[in-house]
Amino acid sequence: MRFTGKVWRYGDNVDTDVIIPARYLNTANMKELAAHAMEDIDPTFAGRVEAGDIIVAGKNFGCGSSREHAPGALKAAGVACVVAESFARIFYRNAINIGLPLIELGEGDNNIKAGDTLAVDLAAGEAENLATGEKFAIPALPGFIQDIAQAGGLVPYTQQLLAKKKA
Repeated sequence: MRFTGKVWRYGDNVDTDVIIPARYLNTANMKELAAHAMEDIDPTFAGRVEAGDIIVAGKNFGCGSSREHAPGALKAAGVACVVAESFARIFYRNAINIGLPLIELGEGDNNIKAGDTLAVDLAAGEAENLATGEKFAIPALPGFIQDIAQAGGLVPYTQQLLAKKKA
């Protein structure tokens, strides 16, 4: 999988209440939630994010409650992947389950700025900041996680596996 998108840059400890504020959790409709994604930290995000854009953040992205709405709202908003220094583990797992790729870079993302264009190749384990020309290695996601993301999440992936077994 390969993505190229504009960078939205955030800091450390972006929690699930910031990603999708609890006051909007009276619906499970991800498109409705996407309209409010990140609004408490960046009121312009939902109105300006475009399909294929990439969030780059600091440490502990997705901390807080275990709500699966957070990665779902980002994905529904058009976010192709999230690159961060580190992720809260429950957010990481929820993102895999819904097919939102996450890339944990450690401290390797310091030169990526808001508005830069980032090209990410998950299979090759490579990324390039097209604004600066800087290329860097990223941890290649295991093949089965790439397959889950390609399928659109764990449920569609499992449905595909079951359909292949029946054939």
